[in-house]
Amino acid sequence: MDHHDHAAMPAPNTTGLKAAHAMPPEARNGRDHEPAHPVGGHDHSAMMSDPSMAAAMERDMRNRFLVSLVLTIPVILYSELGKTIFGATPPDFGLGMQWMAFGFATPVVVYGGWVFIRGAFEALRSRRLDMSVLITTGVAAAYLFSAGITLSGGHEVFFEAAAMLITFVLFGHWMEMKSRRGTTDALRALLALVPERAIVVRDGVEVEVDTADVVSGDLVRIRAGQRVPVDGVIESGTSSLDESLVSGESLPVERSAGDELVAGSVNGEGALLIRASGTGSETVLGRIIALVQNAQASRAPAQRLADRAAAVLVVVAIGSGLVTFAAWSAFSTVSALTALTFAISAVVIACPDALGLATPTVVAVGTGLGARHKVLIKDAATLEGVSRIDAIVLDKTGTLTEGKPRVVELVAMEGWEQGEVLRLAAGLEASSSHPLALAVVARAHAAGLHALPKYEHAENVPGYGTVGLVEGRRLAAGNLELLRREGIDTAEIERVASRMASAGRSVVAIGIDGQAAGLVAIADVIRRSAAPTVAALRALGIEVALLTGDNQGTATAVAREAGIDRVFANVKPADKANYVRQLQSEGRKVAMVGDGINDAPALAAADIGIAIGAGTDVAIETASVVLMRSDPADILKAIDLSRATVRKMKQNLFWASIYNLLAIPVAAGALYNATGLQLRPEVAALLMSLSSIIVATNAVLLKRESGRLEAIGNFALGPDHSALTHGAAA
Repeated sequence: MDHHDHAAMPAPNTTGLKAAHAMPPEARNGRDHEPAHPVGGHDHSAMMSDPSMAAAMERDMRNRFLVSLVLTIPVILYSELGKTIFGATPPDFGLGMQWMAFGFATPVVVYGGWVFIRGAFEALRSRRLDMSVLITTGVAAAYLFSAGITLSGGHEVFFEAAAMLITFVLFGHWMEMKSRRGTTDALRALLALVPERAIVVRDGVEVEVDTADVVSGDLVRIRAGQRVPVDGVIESGTSSLDESLVSGESLPVERSAGDELVAGSVNGEGALLIRASGTGSETVLGRIIALVQNAQASRAPAQRLADRAAAVLVVVAIGSGLVTFAAWSAFSTVSALTALTFAISAVVIACPDALGLATPTVVAVGTGLGARHKVLIKDAATLEGVSRIDAIVLDKTGTLTEGKPRVVELVAMEGWEQGEVLRLAAGLEASSSHPLALAVVARAHAAGLHALPKYEHAENVPGYGTVGLVEGRRLAAGNLELLRREGIDTAEIERVASRMASAGRSVVAIGIDGQAAGLVAIADVIRRSAAPTVAALRALGIEVALLTGDNQGTATAVAREAGIDRVFANVKPADKANYVRQLQSEGRKVAMVGDGINDAPALAAADIGIAIGAGTDVAIETASVVLMRSDPADILKAIDLSRATVRKMKQNLFWASIYNLLAIPVAAGALYNATGLQLRPEVAALLMSLSSIIVATNAVLLKRESGRLEAIGNFALGPDHSALTHGAAA
């Protein structure tokens, strides 16, 4: 490869993470919001994405639950259920048990159940059937029937059924909101890392202003130890910064003029002057938060299926109540009161509230868990879809490799000292900004040669390299043809150069004073975690392919080192999407992993597009998953998290559906004649609510996956990655 023909090995893009959406401004303030409650329909994701509204909604739901719980206890004590359990009832002060239960149950229905009553009204006005309609129907049936019996002087009431139904449903929704708000609080903690004040240089004067008042283009002073308030580019100064907030790397990184900084990073000992490039919702942090919020507000395919099933179950539940009452009235000798009791029990236990909680809670926990482990998933459909991937196409530069050329071999010819060749060559290459030249200079610095000799004259020869004078000596650094143009005999070094080139490395030949002095082999080094990641993917039954615009030799060398068998080389940017479609035509669900603008079409064509976090804005906006750490090992995190999430979804949907289908006939009295078994409405309410609690608890248990994700993030440090595939294929 020519010294100046390095298109396949570009300088790395350090633009940083940019997601497609801006953070809503409400996420940055602390004002309170009136809680909204379309709870029964489970369509409160958008409101829960605003931290202040999420807190208000959770607080309101908690208060309604606690008040309902306190009042439901005496309702139960003044019921037949309480008398059966405790053997006695509290004093009724001459009013009668039913009147005492009526007094305590009414505020539970009016205050605790108002969220469902209002939701049912809105749904019916929109000609929809949802969970609010069914919950309200069950509560109304139990409460209004009991109220009617009480007012008419009767005694056979079951206010406890209405109170228990409301209390336990409120508890299930409170648990769902807590799981969602756990992620919201984590995102809000990220926002808290951005300082409220910033020092801006305007007209040569330093002025302290609110960070919200900084605009793009402002000069911002960052003092030692301060957090960076906005995204920006360093104008002057050098320092080390802790960027673990975004990169996940604990070690500080050196930054100097021209480098980009991310808001929330911690400055080290040096003072910096930066020019703001992103503020408020346009910062990396703001876009990360918006990305997670949008994911939690989206609906997974399984969730949409559950919504449709819930609408059907509303009809089934109400229909089962009517059929139950009609059947017992027409074909048995039981009293109308007993028939009505069976009907109300059937309606109460058929409430598919657990079905509505089954997937939203899992999505909230899953996307939040991914964000904490530096894997951003843009929507619920992607979270579910990643689990079905069976082929992955990896871009080479910046994905499998670091995207930064490094000197991997230095050979000095006989009669020349290696250190001297490197010192003089680096002195000449300091005149160039070409990636290969920069690699030679970096190698010299790494070898302790910080005071490089000054070049007296340097001339770039397009397509060949650089020639010039260093310490009075004539130097040439470039390809073999450049040395021949300089009249240097290259016969002695051609064999070594051929060996280096065959290994997929770029070769820089060094000529000094008319003699071939040495050779430098430069390569884009493969990432440390690349080979273990590929091995783990193959162990999961996923085919891995390498896609690159580089030549076949280089591509094959990198693929061999990474353990990849299928290689697409010499691919033009416009054709990358065609190779993705080729795999799709083979019946595969394909994920594409890339970081550059030229990867965007392929990312869009793939079933799942995965962007490396240090890549370009275009790649990240096109992708469905963003790996913030720029580490291919995090592909395994995304797959593991998706499969674990889908498992939880299936478990919840199965439990919620089967539970309701089996419980309705029992509540309707199918076993009454044979066994005498009768589920009173209050018992039906308890059993229905238990289903919701189980579903919500099972979703929260997804957080236990955090340990596995942490292990995946660290596995490249050790040789054993077999544990990663254990259980992940389920």
